[in-house]
Amino acid sequence: MNMKTIDDVFIHLLSDTYSAEKQLTRALKKLAREASSEKLSAAFAQHLEETQGQIERLDQLVERESSVKIKRMKCIAMEGLIEEANEVIESTEKNTIRDAALIAAAQKVEHYEIASYGTLVTLAEQLGLKHAVKLLSATLEEEKATDIKLTDLAVSNINPKTQAK
Repeated sequence: MNMKTIDDVFIHLLSDTYSAEKQLTRALKKLAREASSEKLSAAFAQHLEETQGQIERLDQLVERESSVKIKRMKCIAMEGLIEEANEVIESTEKNTIRDAALIAAAQKVEHYEIASYGTLVTLAEQLGLKHAVKLLSATLEEEKATDIKLTDLAVSNINPKTQAK
């Protein structure tokens, strides 16, 4: 995509983020299956539901803002982050060590999404897209909350169990 205006940058980042969320829905199903901890599996399942809602918000944004059209593209960064999670699965047994590594991989994804949505909110504000700001800000807050939940789960539940081995 040839970017010549700030609108083009917004559309590019929005399209990339849309692709990232779509890829993540497939990955979260696998992460939920591959976690040994029921709590971690449930956290991944809950985040899958949130991610589906986030995709719906992006769809609402596009429907509401006539100047915004999502381009078909593939988020290479998310593809790489998901590949890292797959490498964790392939190189570990299904136990608390894998769970700790999966949390780390999931938090990389969350930090990427926090950066993406933070930038999208700022661009939407600058472009005067008030409804988009509201939708994107809601998703940004969900991503931050998920990151905190993953940290709490790691610190209070998963990581202490790895040290017992």
